[in-house]
Amino acid sequence: MATILYVDDDPTIGLLLEDTLLRAGHRAVGARSVPQALQALSHGDIELIISDFKMPGMTGLELLAHLREEAYDIPLIMVTGYASIEHAVHAIKAGAADYITKPVRPEQLEHAVTKALQVARLRKENNVLRHEVMALRNERQIIGESAVMRRLLQTVATAAPTRATVLLQGESGTGKELVARAIHDQSERADGPFIKLNCAALPEGLVESALFGHERGAFTGAIKRVAGAFERAHGGTLLLDEISEMRLDLQAKLLRVLQEQEFERVGGTSPIKVDVRIIATTNRDLAAEAEAGRFRRDLFFRLSVIPIEIPPLRERGDDIPLLAYRFAAHSANEAKKELAGIAPDALLLLQRHDWPGNGRELQHAIERAVILASGPMLLPVHFEGLRFGLAQPLGASRDASLRVSEHAANGFGSADYERVVLNSFDLNAAESQLIARALEVSEGNRTRAAELLGLSVRTLRNKLNSMPRS
Repeated sequence: MATILYVDDDPTIGLLLEDTLLRAGHRAVGARSVPQALQALSHGDIELIISDFKMPGMTGLELLAHLREEAYDIPLIMVTGYASIEHAVHAIKAGAADYITKPVRPEQLEHAVTKALQVARLRKENNVLRHEVMALRNERQIIGESAVMRRLLQTVATAAPTRATVLLQGESGTGKELVARAIHDQSERADGPFIKLNCAALPEGLVESALFGHERGAFTGAIKRVAGAFERAHGGTLLLDEISEMRLDLQAKLLRVLQEQEFERVGGTSPIKVDVRIIATTNRDLAAEAEAGRFRRDLFFRLSVIPIEIPPLRERGDDIPLLAYRFAAHSANEAKKELAGIAPDALLLLQRHDWPGNGRELQHAIERAVILASGPMLLPVHFEGLRFGLAQPLGASRDASLRVSEHAANGFGSADYERVVLNSFDLNAAESQLIARALEVSEGNRTRAAELLGLSVRTLRNKLNSMPRS
């Protein structure tokens, strides 16, 4: 069951300890002095130590101190005589797992060993879980020390403990889902479910079922009852991603659920009560969408109890090195590469770029640089001239981006067409040409083209359907 080292200068006691440990199913390793015990520690995977207190040379207490100094995470049971019970007290204070008195009784030893091994294994499991939790927290951690990010984090800390709905608005790639998760993790619902539903990614006929679930036989293919996002999020948080893409008729049903905290499954007749906090995200100006009649005004007011604007990366240039280092460390770990850092001139290059794709674009650029790098440092050469799906080289100025957009708005020739910044469009006069360019860059992949354009797939599909056939 376990490899246990016993340390005692008395051969009779040593035989008793070994016999008891073997009968209990353990592997026993013996030593008659502390130096022998230290040698045994260097040769095997010792899980527990049983040591006499008084021995020639170094004592058991000194062995315990050495274990702590050398950061051995191995429990030790101290063996002491009746007349030396104060030694046992000293041992426990010094970190011993337990103590037993002489004469050693086999049943007493077995009980102490079982208890010490259980505690050691629980501690090891807790350490593993702690590392997993810390890794997860690091993945979810919002990186940023700029003034705008400090204000954002303060708003998150203020909003999280409340039950109010939150509307997160920001460009694609700014980390809206990360902020939503932070709000959930800092709320009283942190132990509850966190359910995400992308309103733009689902086929139109399945959005209502995805939200509210359905009964068996509610529609063709509904072979069993299925719980929807609201039902699964009971007691937790429901993230409605790209809420601006939801159909108007479903917006009315969503408003009722928010007000009444109850709904009916598709095909059902019985109301279901839920306790769900709503966080919605959009990359559009939802107030403008509501004003234009493309989004329900009453739902907008209901969702925006706490509106939070996520700043684009170009407004938080001081955070780019922090993000770059985080992405580089993660990418190097994934690629199993040794990475010492990012050269200062490479960091300067990253800070000069506008990053129209925001954090997501930076992450992809870093990932690609890590793959391309042959040495331990990321250098400017790993970034310069790379387009990452854009026609504008990395490091070009924001003024140049604006000039290209002006060319696009006023009509342009083939040379200007090749220079269009696909993530920073003016979609008025040049919309058809820009969509065509996005489809060309993405090799006809509509999902990628929509991401380049900053649109949902559904919106891109509608625009394509409305474009005149050539």
